[in-house]
Amino acid sequence: MKKHLLIFLVPYILLLSFSCTVFKQVENISRLKFRLNSIGNFKIMGVDISNKNSARDFNVFDATKFLNGITQGTLPVSFNVNIDALNPNHGGGNPRQDLDIVNFKWRLFIDDKETINGNIPHPISVPGKGEATTFAIGMELDLYKFFRERGFVVDSYGDALIDLALKLGGLGDSPHRITIKAQPTVRSVFGNLTYPGEIDIVDREFR
Repeated sequence: MKKHLLIFLVPYILLLSFSCTVFKQVENISRLKFRLNSIGNFKIMGVDISNKNSARDFNVFDATKFLNGITQGTLPVSFNVNIDALNPNHGGGNPRQDLDIVNFKWRLFIDDKETINGNIPHPISVPGKGEATTFAIGMELDLYKFFRERGFVVDSYGDALIDLALKLGGLGDSPHRITIKAQPTVRSVFGNLTYPGEIDIVDREFR
């Protein structure tokens, strides 16, 4: 009788064990948090803005290049958005688990206005070490078109627009004008698990 009962219970025990494993995997993935770290490698029409505080800090050749672009209705910029990913599954009370982000569909917002979107070009590994792992997302945007569509008046020399670009670039400060909305997909032993919705990634805290 006991033997038959044990045989009867084995599938349920295995199912319960599998369910607990799935739950623990999902729980570990849900503990993954993100924060906006900084803006780096910011360039205006290919010109690095490092050590520049205002439009007047550029030499005559760069200023002429910007003016020509603005006259033609364009001011392309490129930059990296550096994001911190925190995986707290380091074994301190929870089993250590390294996580791989295989997709990271994102949308870039400047002053709460959507601009561009994209995805990471390759998976990102986030070790379970309790410390932030920083990864960069390369972006390109035409600032002239973005601000003009929102009613920004460009002056004759474009100085105000250049100054706005410098502020957006961070100049070493916190990139508080930028928000990234992202929907990560993380690899698991049961296949890829995608967050049910987007998360807001900001510079103030991990989310």
